[in-house]
Amino acid sequence: MSLNRLISELEKHQHAPTELWDPPYCGEIPIHIAANGDWLYQGSQIKRQALVKLFASVLVVEEGDYFLVTPAEKVKITVEDTPFVVVDWEQREEDGEQLLLLTTNIGDTLVLSSEHPLTMKDGIPYIVMQRGLTARVHRNVFYQWVSHAESRTVDGQEQWYLSSAGETFVLGNVK
Repeated sequence: MSLNRLISELEKHQHAPTELWDPPYCGEIPIHIAANGDWLYQGSQIKRQALVKLFASVLVVEEGDYFLVTPAEKVKITVEDTPFVVVDWEQREEDGEQLLLLTTNIGDTLVLSSEHPLTMKDGIPYIVMQRGLTARVHRNVFYQWVSHAESRTVDGQEQWYLSSAGETFVLGNVK
């Protein structure tokens, strides 16, 4: 299987075609996504993973605000940090290329790549997902990455980095 085909197969997201819909804004509903990735309705955790995946399939972000969008309505929800969390990863080699496969708290799989890069905000790692959404990298995953990372010196500064899909992603500088 070619590298591009593998990445395409892994990243089949079940996201609805929200960009094709222009429903009226219907206000805010009491759905909240906690920093740990839990989805809550009126303060109670939504435990049905299928329901969380359904909501995630119509989740959009616009100018920092989060909405659930259907053909009939658009409702605002609150998100504490980011809607998703990278909870697991595995390393794979395909066509001589090293890939880091990432799994989110809702079971989506994506490849750390130029399409889904690692970004750091205030020392916290995030992965850019589709449609401008992001996933925070769970602390356990980040610690595993640090123990797996390679080091190099750039402009006299030692860095820890990961390689995936032909790209290099800096985890941080060695002090």
